[in-house]
Amino acid sequence: MAHVKAGGTAKGNKDSVSKRLGVKIYGGQRAIAGNVIVRQKGSKFYPGTGVDMGKDFTIFATAAGVVAFITKRGKRYVSVLPSNEK
Repeated sequence: MAHVKAGGTAKGNKDSVSKRLGVKIYGGQRAIAGNVIVRQKGSKFYPGTGVDMGKDFTIFATAAGVVAFITKRGKRYVSVLPSNEK
């Protein structure tokens, strides 16, 4: 009798492509306008000064400067502070 023993092995064998989330520019590093600082699902980080949040919760720089991560009242904020160097 012909039996197929390994028929169900490929059923649960799928995996999704990783989304490359996380912090892209860390605190103290320089960013220019348009640079993506954080890619996230949901608002783990909130926009501060010099940054904005896209519709997919991506935080990006709107001004050039130095990235700073600040915690206020339990929320983590990302800001781009203007640097004095030219």
